[in-house]
Amino acid sequence: MSPNDAQNSHQNPASPSNQSPLSSAQAADLQQRAIAVAHHAYAPYSRFRVGAAVLLSDGTIVIGCNVENASYRLTVCAEQAAIAAAVSLHGPQIRIRAIAVATLNDTASQPCGACRQTIHEFSTPETIIFFPGEKGAIAQVTIAALLPAAFQLTTEN
Repeated sequence: MSPNDAQNSHQNPASPSNQSPLSSAQAADLQQRAIAVAHHAYAPYSRFRVGAAVLLSDGTIVIGCNVENASYRLTVCAEQAAIAAAVSLHGPQIRIRAIAVATLNDTASQPCGACRQTIHEFSTPETIIFFPGEKGAIAQVTIAALLPAAFQLTTEN
């Protein structure tokens, strides 16, 4: 797909998605990719290794992991790393269809506030987020439900 085709195939972030729901196989694949990349995390301080797999609206999957820093505030979350990689590879017009987040410590863990806002920036209200829930379950929620009062700016082109 050329950059122009990719640009034209993405939807406006405010428009509803016309894509069908994810199959259980697609969701499982995203989760497995998130777990695999979590093994690459750089987490010497917290030892909390996180991976994320982002399914773009064009079917591409991009992964990322958390990268800590001795100055904790400079740590990059897995979700933000994956989204930054997707933008670097495919341009700022990407749209996220779904994102799976995994940790390696069996702890329930929703995306942090900064990650929720970053996910929202490249999503439609129907974008699905999978994350570790209670007792090892995988929780599923839309970005609209996870961040109902997202910060938004209107820009003029």
